[in-house]
Amino acid sequence: MGSRKTIKVVAAIIRKDDKIFATQRGYGDFKDKWEFPGGKVENNETPEDALVREIKEELAADIKITRLLTTVEYDYPEFHLSMDCFEAELEEGSQLILNEHESARWLKRNELDQLDWLPADRVVIDSWILMNQY
Repeated sequence: MGSRKTIKVVAAIIRKDDKIFATQRGYGDFKDKWEFPGGKVENNETPEDALVREIKEELAADIKITRLLTTVEYDYPEFHLSMDCFEAELEEGSQLILNEHESARWLKRNELDQLDWLPADRVVIDSWILMNQY
C-alpha cells in the first residue's frame, strides 16, 4: 500500500421499520454524493463512541448501536479508507436534524439504487445490504 494515508471512519446504517437513512454531502470533493452518516474516529475513541458523537454533531440525534455490520476497506486516489459500518436505531424521541448535509432520505431496499452514492458506501450496499435482504 506504500505511503498512502489510511483514514479510519465509522458509518451508521440507521434503520426504522423497513427503511434506512441516507444523507447527501453538502461540502467537499464529494459534494452531492450520498452516504451513510458518520465520520472520522479520533485517536482516543472507540469506533462506537466516535459514531455516537458524529451522529450527535451531524444530525443532533441520539442513536443506539445494535451491531457491527461490516468493515469496508476502499482505496480512493488520495487515501485508503477503513470504514466500520454499524447498524443503529434512533433513541426514543430523537429527531434527525441536518446540521451538515444538504439533504437526507429514508429509503426502502429497492430505492437504494436510485441515488449517486460515494464509492465506499456503494460497497456497503452491494456487498452487505443487498445480500442480507435488508
